[in-house]
Amino acid sequence: MSRIDGRAANELRPVEIIPNINKFAEGSCLIRCGNTHVLCTASVEDKPPRHVPEGEGWVTAEYSMLPRANRERSRRDISKLKLNGRSAEIQRLIGRALRSVVDRKKLGPWNITIDCDVLQGDGGTRTASITGGFVAMMLAFQNMMEKGQLSEYPVSGYVAAVSAGIVDDVPLLDLCYEEDSAAMVDLNCVMDDQGRLIEIQGTGEERPFTLEEQQKLVELCREGISKLQAIQKEILGA
Repeated sequence: MSRIDGRAANELRPVEIIPNINKFAEGSCLIRCGNTHVLCTASVEDKPPRHVPEGEGWVTAEYSMLPRANRERSRRDISKLKLNGRSAEIQRLIGRALRSVVDRKKLGPWNITIDCDVLQGDGGTRTASITGGFVAMMLAFQNMMEKGQLSEYPVSGYVAAVSAGIVDDVPLLDLCYEEDSAAMVDLNCVMDDQGRLIEIQGTGEERPFTLEEQQKLVELCREGISKLQAIQKEILGA
């Protein structure tokens, strides 16, 4: 099938990661995946949450969309006096994904908060947030190493994420908004740089899907994530 932007079925949207976009944050970047743009900042504090064992650190995330990130203005969460359910679910996903590769004993006793603010959303905001959030976190770790707050990087690998879906019975990588809206099946995948799965979120939007179709979508995501991690490594000088 012909995609709306002319890409091949296994092709990512154009990806750009601009590091150190915020001069005040310990780590930051702007990630652009096609027309999805997310500002990711990492803030370092010396007060991990109470539930964290003494001597260990913690990584958490917050996610939000600016009022005009989408085609119509949305209300800010503060105006509703509670966090949007979708935002809460996504920020928990981002936090889980990043913590999966962090050695909290090597990090401790520091708390890293990753803020992911969607400036413009055109599909794949949660996956872009994970990919950019990892870069922001690593830049914060570089900053901490330079200050002597860490003696070694407390990570076991790189983390990136991408979406895939089935549109008109065709598996496609990295769906834009129009494709996502028409998808029969939607899947988000998070992996490390050894090709190991961290999280899969798959939904039959218009019909059930088979294990074979799921495997095809995961394989598409693996190809895309490998390319995203190459970009991450280039940005971070790995």
